[in-house]
Amino acid sequence: MTLDRSVMAFAGFMVLISLVLEQLYGPAWLWLTAFVGLNLIQASFTGFCPAAMAFKRLGVRAGTAFS
Repeated sequence: MTLDRSVMAFAGFMVLISLVLEQLYGPAWLWLTAFVGLNLIQASFTGFCPAAMAFKRLGVRAGTAFS
């Protein structure tokens, strides 16, 4: 799996987890969904993605978006 796909899978997983947590524990967990969405938007404009940096350090091979 490339870095690009890893970041997208992680973002999708975090959104789904936040929705489950919202159903179980309350609406404050929707802030996690908002944070993930805002981080995706800023990464698309700036190219800076903390998740991509973390995956790169874990040894995930580079893709084309976060090189």
